[in-house]
Parts: sequence; structure tokens; C-alpha cells
Amino acid sequence: MAAQPLRVLACGDVEGRLEALFGRVRAVQAKSGRFDMLLCVGNFFGSTSDAEWEEYRTGFKKAPIPTYVLGANDQDTVSYFPDVSGCELAENITYLGRRGIFSGTSGLQIAYLSGTESQDEPTPAYSFSSKDVTELKTSLLSTPKFKGVDILLTSPWPRDVGNFGNSPGEIDTKKCGSALVSNLAASLKPRYHFAALEKAYYERLPYRNHIVLQETPQHVSRFIALADVGNTSKKKYLYAFSIVPMSLMDPAELVKQPQDVTENPYRKLRKEAHKAKTLVCAEEEPACQFFFDLNKNQGMKRPSDGKERGNSQPKQAKKPPQPTGPCWFCLASPEVEKHLVVSIGTHCYLALAKGGLLPDHVLILPIGHYQSVVDLSSEVVEEVTKYKSALKEFFRSKGKRYVLFERNYRSQHLQLQVIPVPLDLCTSEDIKESFIVQAQEQQIELLEIPEHSDIKQVAQPGTPYFYVELDTGEKLFHRIRKSFPLQFGREVLASAALLGLPHRADWRQCTAARPEEAAAAQAFRRDFQPFDFALQA
Repeated sequence: MAAQPLRVLACGDVEGRLEALFGRVRAVQAKSGRFDMLLCVGNFFGSTSDAEWEEYRTGFKKAPIPTYVLGANDQDTVSYFPDVSGCELAENITYLGRRGIFSGTSGLQIAYLSGTESQDEPTPAYSFSSKDVTELKTSLLSTPKFKGVDILLTSPWPRDVGNFGNSPGEIDTKKCGSALVSNLAASLKPRYHFAALEKAYYERLPYRNHIVLQETPQHVSRFIALADVGNTSKKKYLYAFSIVPMSLMDPAELVKQPQDVTENPYRKLRKEAHKAKTLVCAEEEPACQFFFDLNKNQGMKRPSDGKERGNSQPKQAKKPPQPTGPCWFCLASPEVEKHLVVSIGTHCYLALAKGGLLPDHVLILPIGHYQSVVDLSSEVVEEVTKYKSALKEFFRSKGKRYVLFERNYRSQHLQLQVIPVPLDLCTSEDIKESFIVQAQEQQIELLEIPEHSDIKQVAQPGTPYFYVELDTGEKLFHRIRKSFPLQFGREVLASAALLGLPHRADWRQCTAARPEEAAAAQAFRRDFQPFDFALQA
């Protein structure tokens, strides 16, 4: 028999307006039935709390529902909380304590952290420190088979919670809130996280708690910030939801991913933790490499010695397939615009892009007819890697970093688009974030591929895909299942968030006369010459 869900109410800053809060709770219960508990984050008491509070403290009035509150966020209200470890403040009103875990008989697990972040030593009575966060994390993460908590209660917002998410309105999540709370949320993986203090309502899109292609699926998290009770702007301050404790849920049901799930906003924090974990694994298993296959179980291991089971014969190198018609990019083809070619190697060549986003927008192209990177033979891959290294060195000498992308969809010859971005314009993290956010806006799932893995480990030959690579080695991948915007990669780079050239998003609007193209190619060829390995052979 399925476990019965608990019905929970969560509330933002009460600031002493107990009559307004409990009046609203009574109205909700009269309309929707009884709730099991009320959780209050932010400032429960305010500067004018005394008169209303006295009636509840003395028992003259009683809260209509078991109510659990966080502690003080300023010196003025510290006196309302007599015991730092938590206590009953009045009938049906309980102070949870400075930090800890509250587990009811239902199995629901609620982690809580009272106060605001402080760097001061000793930590003020209304604040928490990095030590508090570490101790709370340790107490939970040391639990065998820890998956996460059902609910996390903090007063401050987590810093950067808006990353990859829907807009939080007037709140700048890169500046507001607490980095320590972000760290806590990244580790505890709450299914629901409530916060307040900003006098704003913000229900962020759910975010995933696992690294796609690297970890088994986990439950999603929902962050909800609530406004202050009785605010004149009618912003939402009371949130109702039902929840079955994680410990009682069917694992498959728990990890279901909603359609609007986003990347984890604390990805950097999770990535650092994952890297540390990966280093340990690498030391333990030097002979194994992980291969990722989107059609099969993720993370399956197989020998990486180049032999398939039962077949020790090395595979013969395949000749590239021949084009079925005229090809604009096979170097031997009469259709190739050879005045744009700037370097020719043994298996690949480099050419300026026709209608380039920038004057130094180049393409890495195989000389033979290959449709995608996945189809390339080992010697062609090797030379592609050489061109990447040469271009990285070349662009870095000019104060730039490159972004490379490939669209294996509605194209017949591999084109690796390489576009430089000034180092002082944005970081590699900014570029990744722009691709992920703009992909989400178009319902495109762009996944991060492990840094030292290869695109061939993710896509089979013939699979339509879009692929981005930074010169740091970081990679993003999307498997195309139906349609795909043909100019997507270029549009992201041209957007206001990166190069600020939206008028150049379509190459057809950027073509130049042949003499102008030839002059640009000659200039690039001259500048690239010291870095061109093909001339040094």
C-alpha cells in the first residue's frame, strides 16, 4: 500500500504578524482540509511583536496547527529564543534550534539552519558560520546510503540559485543570499528548499541533482522563496504542498525528472566534489575507461584496449565514403571556394568561414568526405586535434579563447566551426552558461560530457547531434531527435550575453565580395603561419 502524503504549509517572514498568519492558515484549512504542519522561514518575530506574541506565549491564544520556526536573524529578536538548541516557545509553536535535523514519526526529514551568514569570530547568536554548515553536512553525509533530505529550511536565499533557472524578477541572485547556504543545498540535495528575507516570491524551476551521463539519476530539487506575511503587494507568502517522505517512496518514482527540469545552479560546487571523487576512482581503476552510450545503461565499463570480446583482429581503417553529389567542402571538389583556404595538412584543412561571425571565424574540415566527427578515422582525428592545439595557441596569443561547435544535422560534410571570443569579454563558465540557458529557452537539453571523454563515446555513427567544445576541453552535447535550429551555435555566440552581435547571427547576412574574402584569408594565413604545423613538416 502506498504511503500517505503529508500536507505541509510553508511561510515567509512573519515579522510578528501572528493574527494575519494564523487567520490565513485557518481559512486555508477551512477550504482545503487539515494540514500536518506549518514551517516558517525568515523573521518570525518583528519589532512590534510583543502585544500579539504575549497572547500566544501565555496560552490565551493557540496556533491552529503545529508550527516550526527558525531562529533570530538580528540582535533585536535574539531574546525571543531562550534555548539555542531549540525549545517550545508556546503551545503548538516550536523553535527548531540553531542547526540540525528534525525527523517526525512519519519519516519526513527536515534539515534546518537558523540565522544569517557571518564571517565574524565568535559567530553572533543570530548567525551561522562555515563551521555550522560543515557540521550539519557531516552529520548527514556520513549516514549510510544518504540520498538527500526531504526539506531544507534557511532564512537567506542560496547565492546563485537563479543560475540556469527562470528569472527571479528584481532579485540579483549572484549578489543576494549566502554562498554557505548554496554549499549546504548542493550537498544535502533537498527535495524542497524554502527561504525568505528578500520580501519576494520566487519559485525556481526544479533542478537536477546528478551529472547527466556520469551519475545515476537522482531526485530533483525545488527552491521556493516566500514573501512577508500580509505584504501590500500581494506577493505569495504561504505555500501548500504534499510530500511522501523520501524513505517511503518507490526509487523509480522518486527520481522521475519533470519536463521543465534544469541544470543544477550550484554546478561548480558539485563539479568540484565530483572531480575529487573521480580522482579517487582513477587511482583505484587505472586500467578501465568509462564509455557512455545513451541507448544503454549509463556508465557501463568495457575494455579500452581496442579489442571487442571474441574478436582480437584489429579493424581495418575504412576509406571515407564518397559524396552522392556535389560537395562544397571536399577539397578535391570543384565547388570548394579555394580562396578561403588558409592551411592544408595531410588529412584536414583550415578555411575561413563564408559569411563568418568574425573576421577570424575559421572551419576545420576533413579533406576526404566525412559527415561527422564520429565517422572520422584515427589519423584524421589526430590531425583535427593538432589544428585545435594550433588554433588555441594562435588565438591565446591574440588575447582570445576559441569556442568550437559541430552540427551533425542537415549537413553532409563535417564542419567544425571555430569562433574566437576575447578573454576579457567573458569567462569559459559564462560561455557554457549562455549555451545551457539559451538551449533551455528553446527546450533543447544540452548535457555536459566528462572532460576526458570523447564524442564517439556518446554518439553512434549516423546519430544527429549538436556539440560544443571550449579550448579548456569542456564539452556540451545534444542529441537531435526531431528538429533543431540550424543557426543555434552561431546565435548563442552572437547574442548580447557573449559577443553582442545579434545582427550577424545569420551567415547569409554577412557575406562579402570575393576580393574582400581573399584578402581576409591572406591576412589570416600570414598571421597563423608561425603556428601552422602543416608548414613545418
